[in-house]
Amino acid sequence: MKTSTRGSAPSIAKEIRLSLIELKQIAQVKFPTRWTDFHLLAFEGTYTSPYNKEKCVQTALALIAGNLYRDAPVVRIHSQCATGDVFHSLRCDCHDQLHLALRTIAELGTGILLYEHQEGRGIGLMEKLKAYELQDQGFDTIEANLRLGHAIDHRDYQLPVDILCSLNIRRVRLMTNNPEKIRAVTLSGIHIVERLNAEVPIDPRCADYVATKREKLGHLSTQPTASVIN
Repeated sequence: MKTSTRGSAPSIAKEIRLSLIELKQIAQVKFPTRWTDFHLLAFEGTYTSPYNKEKCVQTALALIAGNLYRDAPVVRIHSQCATGDVFHSLRCDCHDQLHLALRTIAELGTGILLYEHQEGRGIGLMEKLKAYELQDQGFDTIEANLRLGHAIDHRDYQLPVDILCSLNIRRVRLMTNNPEKIRAVTLSGIHIVERLNAEVPIDPRCADYVATKREKLGHLSTQPTASVIN
């Protein structure tokens, strides 16, 4: 078991600076996949909030391929999405973005996929399903979260950047369209040498969801909002 107490980057989505107490690597296993053979590391981070000083524990997985120190590795920070990742729901683009990242890492021969357990932008699976009910009534993904009493985005990216720092990663090729992930990595002191596009073909059933991310959350895009596949 490995333990680190490195400093962490500030929380981005909620603008709360969590304090890292301890970062543990709790498992390391060989992890063969359809794309390539990864090494899977499991991490647990313990933090305190500056508001109430209560402890919170976050967990994430790091799928690592190739030599991370020969050149800037491809890095994808991916938030857990059971409906998309497991069941291949067409309500979102999460499944295809996950597979794009794994395929790209395999093709380029080096990289890290950081899979953090922040389902539904941090509100959890059950609350996300409640938000889906509201979306079925005509609300967009942001409006639904707000009507349930949640923030637009509860996620923070401290644990992923703490893991990168613990692995002594100083330069990355970051695969994301999310400006908050770019900001989190940059504020951690890690240099982004290149941003890789995370766009995937959009099914009509999630076109509105993707458009909302672009128009209200500022997600980057090289495609017209209405770009879909039949």
